[in-house]
Amino acid sequence: MSENSGWRVYLVRCQDTTLYCGSTTDIKRRVEEHNSGNGAKYTKSRRPVELVWSTPAKSRSDAFKKESAIKKLSRKQKNLLVES
Repeated sequence: MSENSGWRVYLVRCQDTTLYCGSTTDIKRRVEEHNSGNGAKYTKSRRPVELVWSTPAKSRSDAFKKESAIKKLSRKQKNLLVES
């Protein structure tokens, strides 16, 4: 299966410099949701957020697996991912 499913895994940097990881089929809409306060609870009090990294996923399942793996990384490892 190709990575044209429309699913993407992303990292946004919050106002307090923390990183939030998520997955979506529409990054622009999702970032707008985070910034409007309708996104995740985590980002609601840390607005505004800025998209700093994203990667395609083969499927919804693949996106969730990648998201889970990224969430287990240390802050330093996530920052290295953003810089790559």
